[in-house]
Amino acid sequence: MEKTERQKANYGLIGKDISYSFSRGYFKKKFEDMGLDNCSYQNFDLQAISEFPTIFKNTKNVQGLNITIPYKEEVMAFLDDIDIAAKKIGAVNTIKFSKNGLIGFNTDAYGFQKSLEPHLKKHHKKALILGTGGASKAVAFILEELGVTFSFVSRSGKNDGYTYNELTDDIIAEHTLIINCSPVGTFPKIEEKPAIPYSKISEAHLLFDLIYNPEETAFLSAGKANGASICNGHRMLEFQAEKSWEIWNQ
Repeated sequence: MEKTERQKANYGLIGKDISYSFSRGYFKKKFEDMGLDNCSYQNFDLQAISEFPTIFKNTKNVQGLNITIPYKEEVMAFLDDIDIAAKKIGAVNTIKFSKNGLIGFNTDAYGFQKSLEPHLKKHHKKALILGTGGASKAVAFILEELGVTFSFVSRSGKNDGYTYNELTDDIIAEHTLIINCSPVGTFPKIEEKPAIPYSKISEAHLLFDLIYNPEETAFLSAGKANGASICNGHRMLEFQAEKSWEIWNQ
């Protein structure tokens, strides 16, 4: 009995208030489908990143971790090494356990690119990124690689971006790709949406919301009502989860 427990491979998600987590259900089904009864995936709901070391005291044989809001940047201080791309992005959402210690990666960027590209049109050359957290950094990294210019939008105007109050009809009309990286509109507050001028969104626009619950956020609904193409974050999460699994098993 004790031997079996020692060999069990444990994986999990680190975040705050993450009972809604996509990852736990996704990996539970994945392990069942693959017949991996020696693998488990659980939520590590931390009230502060300072609790990070307690995970390893309380859980045996942790093999890999995902990181979500609000710790994608703060967790980097606890790592022994960081992948080049994740270092450039400035955020980590995947941790691999190796003989060299804890290694940080970013699979958000991969997931975002794979889910965005089928919807991207030639005229989507300018983007607004709503939010300035860890996920927005991965989005910015991919947009730069794709040759799409972008500006951040936040309440403070951080990263030389716009504040929401500074957004005009002309700015919205000019930026035909708008990506919501903020948590505004997440379940249960599904009636909320980022405060942008929706009246100037048109059929030329693509609205991408990293939120996946609800499937169609108020942000996406408002865009669709004006003819915009829309995409939620569900496929992005699937892609990033599969990339995490690949990294853990390299």
